[in-house]
Amino acid sequence: MFHSYLFPISYAFLTFPLAALLFTLPFLIVQYRRHGYINKVRALMLYLLLLYLMNAFYLVMLPLPASRHNSLPSFNEIQHIPLYFIQDIVKDSNFSIDQPATSLSILSEPTFLQVVFNMVLMLPFGMFLSYYFRTRWVVCILLSFGISLFFEITQITGIYGYFDYPYRVFDVDDLIINTLGGIIGFQIASWISGLLPRIEHLDSKVDLSAKRITYTRRGIAFLLDSSMWIAGLLLLYPLHIRGAFWIATGIYFMLIPYLTNGRTLGKWIVRIQLTGSSPRISLGSLIVRYGLLYWVLFGLHTLLFEPFVIDNLSAALTLILQILVLLIDSLFLIHLISRVLTKNNQLLYERLSRTSHAISWPEQQLITDSDTLTKPIDG
Repeated sequence: MFHSYLFPISYAFLTFPLAALLFTLPFLIVQYRRHGYINKVRALMLYLLLLYLMNAFYLVMLPLPASRHNSLPSFNEIQHIPLYFIQDIVKDSNFSIDQPATSLSILSEPTFLQVVFNMVLMLPFGMFLSYYFRTRWVVCILLSFGISLFFEITQITGIYGYFDYPYRVFDVDDLIINTLGGIIGFQIASWISGLLPRIEHLDSKVDLSAKRITYTRRGIAFLLDSSMWIAGLLLLYPLHIRGAFWIATGIYFMLIPYLTNGRTLGKWIVRIQLTGSSPRISLGSLIVRYGLLYWVLFGLHTLLFEPFVIDNLSAALTLILQILVLLIDSLFLIHLISRVLTKNNQLLYERLSRTSHAISWPEQQLITDSDTLTKPIDG
């Protein structure tokens, strides 16, 4: 019987890296928005929750029918009698009320083991709700019942119409047992939570101001900003505006941060901003910073595709320009890697412009669980 569970479990572990990859970007954004940094314990808990949910889903749904045009099931599609599993266990076992010793035979019956499995399936869910999310037991009951109902509806609808017919029974006992499993897990977590780090106190003793802003955080901001920047370019190019690249870059990366004191949309989302030598960042600092990065480094690439360059430069000069761009790209890549691998992560254009990233965190959110004011978050 237990061999039938190995396939869905192994499938969950095989597909987990892909799911984790898709989960990482929204996870990082939410953590930066809510907590200002990435806590390893919190990250471990959430990735374990993701792995558990994948295992639970695959265990309930797999194996699938060989074809989406499956046959009409020979069994009743809905089992609507509560606690009917007790009758099944008694019927399938050698249990006799007159012979108490026969009760031990129940423990090896597949029907009984299936009930135990359905209960154990939801134990971790209840534990996560109690320990990590700190929900009330009423919420645990509702969510445990809800996820069990989701599984049953998915089965009875043939994964919402993908298969011609249902391939599993909608069993009301599964709803009862799964919900009970969630409640038991909730109670177990409340018993052992004293032995584990308190989730709500993870940030209370963290010196947030000592954490540096990582390239991961900056990379997410760059990814979000690039999407907005490209959208602006796509709006300008159909208008045949000469120098659209330079205009879009100047507006988004220089003018907007100047007006918002160092913030772009991407930086605002991950709660960082640019700072200079004065309380308010100057337009000149932004022009030096992003002029070097976008107008010089990226701008050289655009020159290779500009009509006036293609039409007026000889083949030899074009080749020289291409080699120059490749050389500058290589030097910048080496410089970037060297900064990533060292504690001094200040890049050349940051040093020349005298700008750096700082955390942008509302003062009212700097209250810890003990109602004490912490320092601005960095990370």
